[in-house]
Amino acid sequence: MTRTFDVLCMGRSSIDLYSNDVGAPFEQITSFAALVGGCPTNISVGTRRLGLKSALLTAVGADRVGDFILHFLRREDVETRFIPTKPGRRTSAVLLGIEPPDHFPLTFYRDNCADIELTIDDVLSAPIADSRLLLISGTGLSREPSRSATQFAAEQAARAGTEVVLDIDYRPDQWHDPRAFAISTRVTLPLVDIAIGTEDEIKAATGEDSADAAVARLLEGVRKAVVFKRGADGSRVYTRDGAVIDAAPLKIEVLNVLGAGDAFASGFIYGYLQGWGWAKAARMGNATGAIVVTRQGCANDMPTLAEALALIDQQGGF
Repeated sequence: MTRTFDVLCMGRSSIDLYSNDVGAPFEQITSFAALVGGCPTNISVGTRRLGLKSALLTAVGADRVGDFILHFLRREDVETRFIPTKPGRRTSAVLLGIEPPDHFPLTFYRDNCADIELTIDDVLSAPIADSRLLLISGTGLSREPSRSATQFAAEQAARAGTEVVLDIDYRPDQWHDPRAFAISTRVTLPLVDIAIGTEDEIKAATGEDSADAAVARLLEGVRKAVVFKRGADGSRVYTRDGAVIDAAPLKIEVLNVLGAGDAFASGFIYGYLQGWGWAKAARMGNATGAIVVTRQGCANDMPTLAEALALIDQQGGF
């Protein structure tokens, strides 16, 4: 069956204010660049730049920040007509420092934010059955009504034959208790085909102390696979049938790791929907993630298909 959209991404969106003073301690930053962010928002842009037809289900406030985000998304040709405005709520904001090689402080402003007010009615207005894949994120599970709306969306996707990918996207400051994150994630897993996360995220999602135990527990819940983002070591896919597939990293010089995971998910989803198989899809994710860490932002700096394929070709191919 032909569907209008390849990917429907659901969850948070924000204006991301990135430090223009690379290397400066946060308290010494003198200016910021205004960019767009939020895990599902980044992935909607990333998959669109690779050539997929992408739609976004988030929410914005009746404010200039919401207008800023919507203008950017329309310029990127991401479908925005399913994004509601929430009166009395604010569009989210994030401030980000850049202190390579390993210090990237973030400050979230999500009090009274619009996207956490996504409801089941908003989901019913979204094209889940008209999309090949639904991308949800862990932050969408942090509060009501977004939590039940996200789980309802995954349930609707399962009924419609739409595949569900969970980007674990663990943000500790968005949860009153890390155990609540683990519980909320685990009860959602039976509705998920593929879960994607870093070592810290898969441990947080399961409450396990070791990566091996965390992966094993995730595999008990998901339908198909767990994708383990390993940073400079590349990525690894664990499937329900016991296969373990490694995808080699690409060598680059790191400027800013923020957004690398969302870029990885964009590339992986692209390859997965092309029917490339686990290894090739994960290698594509490594390439798109690698390109973004050489740049300042995330959604604004997502690579094109030509850029990703060129980097892969330069470093040994698939």
